[in-house]
Amino acid sequence: MRRNLRILLGIASTVALVWLAPLGSARLQMAIGASLRLLQEYARLHIVTSLLPALLIAGAISAFLRGSVVLRYLGPGTPKMISYAVASVAGTVLAVCSCTVMPVFAGIYSAGAGLGPAIAFLYSGPAINILAIVLSARVLGLGLGIARAVGAVVMSVVIGLLMSALFRKGGRSGRGWPERGDEAPGLPLGRAAALVAGLVGVLVFSRSGCPCEAVLAHVPPLAMWWLSITFAVSEGVMLVAWLGVPWWKPLAAAVPVAVLAAVVPGDPRPAFMAGVAGFALILSRGSGQLRQWFDETIGLTVRILPMLLAGVAATGFLLGTSDAQGLIPYRWVEAAVGGTSVLTTLAASLAGAFMYFATLTEVPIVQGLMRSGMHSGPALALLLAGPALSLPSMLVIRGILGTRKTLAYLVLVVVFSTAAGWLFAILAR
Repeated sequence: MRRNLRILLGIASTVALVWLAPLGSARLQMAIGASLRLLQEYARLHIVTSLLPALLIAGAISAFLRGSVVLRYLGPGTPKMISYAVASVAGTVLAVCSCTVMPVFAGIYSAGAGLGPAIAFLYSGPAINILAIVLSARVLGLGLGIARAVGAVVMSVVIGLLMSALFRKGGRSGRGWPERGDEAPGLPLGRAAALVAGLVGVLVFSRSGCPCEAVLAHVPPLAMWWLSITFAVSEGVMLVAWLGVPWWKPLAAAVPVAVLAAVVPGDPRPAFMAGVAGFALILSRGSGQLRQWFDETIGLTVRILPMLLAGVAATGFLLGTSDAQGLIPYRWVEAAVGGTSVLTTLAASLAGAFMYFATLTEVPIVQGLMRSGMHSGPALALLLAGPALSLPSMLVIRGILGTRKTLAYLVLVVVFSTAAGWLFAILAR
């Protein structure tokens, strides 16, 4: 009954909003257009080469690295020095945005990781991005780059420890999220880790082939894609050698990839999509551990993707995109972050927490705001809160951890980002 009432309330609210909406307003039409543009941008630049591999990684973690394996390194009983070090390093190597890290976080948490290390991983993935930190130092100044690196590392550990302390008696599970810590691992640790590492390699190197990753100009895109192909081939070899996949299936899946790469050489995404589709087809047609991997991936996709897309659409509607205004005028954000007080720094943290930043795009955005009068303290606060949080990621985190833990994580990120920015502004005077 209570669930039906919530659904009815949601329908009534939607009808009321549509009823009262000033559809002739130019601002509203622009906000709707910005919402659709951000959805299109996310679909074109992130779903194929970021989110889909991340979901496959999460499915592999949930299927193969269960129970004793995850608990050995990230579980509640693991020494904190080990668990938080592993969580921070594991998040760093992915170099993903706040949305793409969600499936991997869900896989780690559902496989038995403790709340604290899982939160440290959740923050470190998008925040302790080596490429973004280097870019921050080069574009925004060495001091700001170093402050971002130090602040992100400290915050990932401190926030994880505080979340663990706050909810020590509250249990692990969120709103019905399955707890998997009591199950035995599906594969030996070495083989499971190698399978996950192969997919991580594809995720890390393939993303640089997209136009949005032009910042990685130091490494030729062709070389990055050859590295991605190498990891993909190694993944196919491991499927054949360890999971009993007939040799001809990976070979057959590679044919459309090669054809599309030759037909559309300027855009690697069609070939990459064909590769992901072929890989998923191999998993879906398999049995035992292969089928388990596929089922875990589908389950995570169904739980995460709708909330993620709804959050991206809402972010575009409210805050707009780089080339389209949302319902909230961008000049309001500029005016709110133009000083050096605690309130100004808090405003920068809140703005960053709700805005969506694709990987590495926070640097040019902050650069533009600094040219409009933003000081270094609020800039650091936005750099610490922005990549680690977004409205889409909040919706997904709530589905995994529940409302109380999500609010606590949001408050901790905003408070520590504000404190770091305010302290940096004092030291930089």
